[in-house]
Amino acid sequence: MTSATTTESPPEEPGAARRDARVLGLIGTGHFLSHFYMLCLAPLFPAWRAEFDVSYATLGLSIALMSGTTALLQTPVGFAVDKRGARRFLVGGTLLMALSVAAMAFAPSFWMILLLAILSGVGNSVIHPADYAILTGSVRKSFMGRAFAIHTFTGNLGFMMAPIIIGLLTAVTGWRQTLAIVGLLGLPVVAGILWQSRVLQEQAKPRKAAGGPGGRELLFSRNILLFFAFFLLSAMAGSGIQAWLITVMGYLWGTPVEFGAMVLTGYMIGATSGTLVGGWIADTTKRNLMGIVIGLTLVAMAMLLVLGFVPLPQVLLPVVALAGGLALGTSRTPRDVMLKDACPPGEIGKVFGFVSAGLPLGSAVMPVPLGLLIDAGYPALVLPVVAGILGLSLLCAGSAQEKARARQLGTQPAE
Repeated sequence: MTSATTTESPPEEPGAARRDARVLGLIGTGHFLSHFYMLCLAPLFPAWRAEFDVSYATLGLSIALMSGTTALLQTPVGFAVDKRGARRFLVGGTLLMALSVAAMAFAPSFWMILLLAILSGVGNSVIHPADYAILTGSVRKSFMGRAFAIHTFTGNLGFMMAPIIIGLLTAVTGWRQTLAIVGLLGLPVVAGILWQSRVLQEQAKPRKAAGGPGGRELLFSRNILLFFAFFLLSAMAGSGIQAWLITVMGYLWGTPVEFGAMVLTGYMIGATSGTLVGGWIADTTKRNLMGIVIGLTLVAMAMLLVLGFVPLPQVLLPVVALAGGLALGTSRTPRDVMLKDACPPGEIGKVFGFVSAGLPLGSAVMPVPLGLLIDAGYPALVLPVVAGILGLSLLCAGSAQEKARARQLGTQPAE
């Protein structure tokens, strides 16, 4: 593979839109696979339990190992991406991720599946650091918000499609054939990245100023830690909604499970489609992204409190959830652009690897405490707690933005 051209942002030129589309097609397909593989195991649990005679806790360990490995390795992979370039890691990570899932089809025991889940997590850990580094170097600055939005959207689409596709394939072919099929589907993606690799340009790598912060000092600077907290708290709130909204609606308003699922689906549709709206906003409104994030998050908080405290007609519950999800999803792309703008040139991989590790961590942390609240007889507190966590995330985001702006203006020394 030839070395990539380094550039901060491609200039506006004829054919630039077509090049952006090619970049997003390659990066988005890989991101879709990444999220698809993260959720492709859970629908197989009944078949695995019957095949291998293991407990549900052991079954859950497969997802925990894959997710935990991804979160743990994202930061060191980000350092490697910044130092060595993103394309080789993107190719190797996608290939390892796909082959590990395909190899599960031939596993003679469940312990082999656990080992392969770890290997798939190693491959998956490459995706966020490499994707954001390539997008920053390959896409026009005027299109960056929409590029980030499409990247997020394709990942969410992978989450949405995995249970459906795995369920249908398993019913027709069995679980081993299903894993072989979806795993091997990653090979054309790898081939496409290799074939079109010249369009994937690396982020700029300017010479570091003497006395500037090193990578570790950068990640542990106050503004990057605040961004990490922002992402962590946002993920905690989102996972709380996804895990317990159906249950809480049943406790509070007697909503049947089937209709509660419609409420959650409304929220998920809003959150997923909102990322695309947020990309357009980020590209057209450059000056006050923090104000937009604050306003949208406050709307989402208000919708959650309405669901928790206002006895609405049942038919309105999915509409309110849709509005809350749309507001929260729309705020996510400006959030990502704010983080990109806070990154020093050439440091995108490590910063996004570190900060985005807060997403799986936050998703893992929140469901159990909220479940304990419900067990203790306080289901009415779940949605207010989630809204409060969103409010706390705004405090972190505002402080991070102020620190980043001060540093860019040269008034804030590295911490």
